[in-house]
Amino acid sequence: LRIEKQGRGGKTVTVIDRLPKNETFLKDLTTELKKKCGAGGTHRQEEFGIVEIQGDKRDLVRPLLAKRGYTVKG
Repeated sequence: LRIEKQGRGGKTVTVIDRLPKNETFLKDLTTELKKKCGAGGTHRQEEFGIVEIQGDKRDLVRPLLAKRGYTVKG
């Protein structure tokens, strides 16, 4: 879990990476996080799954991921 600004026109994005590389899982997780955070976002697959949520939403995302059983660093 981290935030990024670089290469995004100065906008802040919360990035959740090292997720399972499964399209259905990523789509469902992204949809849930977007609704809970009240923000836009996207998902993509590279070496592993990545979910991006617009804005600094670390305080909202951390408990949601912990509730799903994930260990959150960052």
